[in-house]
Amino acid sequence: MPKQMWKPGTMLYPVPAVMVSCHNSVGAANIITVAWTGIVCSEPPMLYVSIRPERFSYDMIKNTGCFVVNLPTKHLAYALDFCGVKSGRDIDKFVHLRLTPEQSHEVSAPGIAECPVNIECRVKDILSLGSHDMFLAEIACVNVDESYIDRTGKLQLNKADLICYNHGEYRALAESLGHFGFSVRKKPEKPAKKS
Repeated sequence: MPKQMWKPGTMLYPVPAVMVSCHNSVGAANIITVAWTGIVCSEPPMLYVSIRPERFSYDMIKNTGCFVVNLPTKHLAYALDFCGVKSGRDIDKFVHLRLTPEQSHEVSAPGIAECPVNIECRVKDILSLGSHDMFLAEIACVNVDESYIDRTGKLQLNKADLICYNHGEYRALAESLGHFGFSVRKKPEKPAKKS
């Protein structure tokens, strides 16, 4: 099937859709929706968020050196979108959306209690890239809602109804298509039939 060649653009989809919580030097908190985010290193565990310098949360994160990445569920889709289109300069998003700021363990920025996972981060570097600056951050700790941990201690995040961002839309994640390594896993041999 023929393909059209388009100009360079942000066509790597789907991407995570997260709520990043932060605060300023006097403790006023804000939430910004971020889709340009991901893991960059496993040891030490690090991630990045890319934010436009003109965004209200930009200076908060730059000045305090910390933020929390909160993973939203499908029940938080409205709040996720709202935090991306409304500025914290004009409205307290925690109050307006009735979200609960939760004290973090390792950083001063609050988490969002309604999110099943809160990833506390410390900024290690800021890279100016063009339209966005990338905040490279070390993951200080991860807080997980105990209701998603099974009896064996395994995190069952697939039950949290997480969402992603796909070319302008928030989408629910689909059913499992396999697990890491399933393509090379040896299948058990079937016993030979008795004659």
